[in-house]
Amino acid sequence: MSTGWVAASVRAHGLARRRLGDAGIEAVARSSSLDDALGLVAAGPYGRSTHPDMDLPDAQRAVLSSLLWHLRVLAGWGPPLSAGSLQALAGGFEIADVVEHLARLDGRQVPAPFSLGALSTAWPRVRRAESPVAVRAVLASSAWGDPGTVDPGALELALQLRWAARVADVPGAGAWARAGAALVVARVAAVGAVPELTPPARRAARRLLGSAWERATSLESLAAVLPRDVRTVFADVHGRDDLWRAEVAFVDFLEEGASRLARGPVTEPATSVGVAGLLVADAWRTAAALALAARTERSPEGLFDALA
Repeated sequence: MSTGWVAASVRAHGLARRRLGDAGIEAVARSSSLDDALGLVAAGPYGRSTHPDMDLPDAQRAVLSSLLWHLRVLAGWGPPLSAGSLQALAGGFEIADVVEHLARLDGRQVPAPFSLGALSTAWPRVRRAESPVAVRAVLASSAWGDPGTVDPGALELALQLRWAARVADVPGAGAWARAGAALVVARVAAVGAVPELTPPARRAARRLLGSAWERATSLESLAAVLPRDVRTVFADVHGRDDLWRAEVAFVDFLEEGASRLARGPVTEPATSVGVAGLLVADAWRTAAALALAARTERSPEGLFDALA
């Protein structure tokens, strides 16, 4: 075990303390206004990107940008998290950039891309693609593989399921990958869009979940055929209006597993994977707390209790 490996692992544990944490997130969620909430967030680990007077979408994106920066810092520290592992864990940011680039090609206004740096897989070439067909070709020649379509919605689903398949190869992250794939499949099943999944998307889902999910006729029957270790994510889901509960449960599932991994010896790669998972869970909860502080009508009743 090299000195560099151990030093990087120790630094990773230090970065894990750069979280808002349960008390901070509750304070944000209970704020009387979005500006007050942003004052709390800006004074903490997300201050690099957030500031008062932001609107909610910009504030939530800023929190995610800070998360991405922290993942890039982890990557810069070297051995414990290889470039491939961190690229996989950060894949959701690249998916967002790809989907927004397709919208840009369609003439719509979209935010500036996330700054992926060395965590990009195909983005530097995708951003130069001048048509959806060219975007698909770039993806097909990368670790993402061919999404099987140029339709933005179906392409995004294919990338999300391929993302889960890539995360499954990260040390200690297999259960997260299965739960994430199950959540994507549940969203698709809830709107009756299973037939719209492309063959590559189906292959990625089958690799992680088997094939019984394709025959499920309800979210409850879907949950019954999922891998046993991820069924708890859907314990309180009885219809499409309950899917937000699965998202909250997924973050709980992620954090529980990440905490367990992060307590491992510094010599284990999975320990730093746990640190990355803790950072992701904290950022998700912070973004959700900002939505509560903004008192948006979209915030489901009970979400605050779930966060708390």
